[in-house]
Amino acid sequence: MAFLIKSMVGNPMKNFGFGESKEEKTEGGGESDPAAAQGMTREEYEEYQRQLVEEKMERDAKFIQKKAERATLRVHLREKYRLPQSEKDDNQIQMAGDDIELPEELQKMVAEDQVEEEEKGSFLGQMQNIQNMDMDQLKEKATATFTEIKAAAEEKCAVM
Repeated sequence: MAFLIKSMVGNPMKNFGFGESKEEKTEGGGESDPAAAQGMTREEYEEYQRQLVEEKMERDAKFIQKKAERATLRVHLREKYRLPQSEKDDNQIQMAGDDIELPEELQKMVAEDQVEEEEKGSFLGQMQNIQNMDMDQLKEKATATFTEIKAAAEEKCAVM
């Protein structure tokens, strides 16, 4: 009950200048201790600060790891599509070190791409491409090319 009355009457009175001033509090209390301000002992406060630093280091390490994983994927895609490499990606991979592991989904995607490339490069893959070609269109192109070459030769050669 006393707390309720003090909070109702004390806070408005401080605003009018009738309560304790800030100068009196700092002079009477000495130097302010951050541990006391947090309601902890000195040892608890130091432990708390140490835990905060450790958590921040873990978050930073995870962030760097994720950035390196993304950079690795970008490098792979650039190699696949023969695009120019980026120094930024190389730097991110080097910062993370050698312990870069792509997530399983990305590893599966990369493996599927490699299998597709191998199939296309094989003899059977080339045979399938031949089967998928339109023979009529191929004949038309060959005939058109032959007539163009024949016409060019007739223009240059007086005997033909």
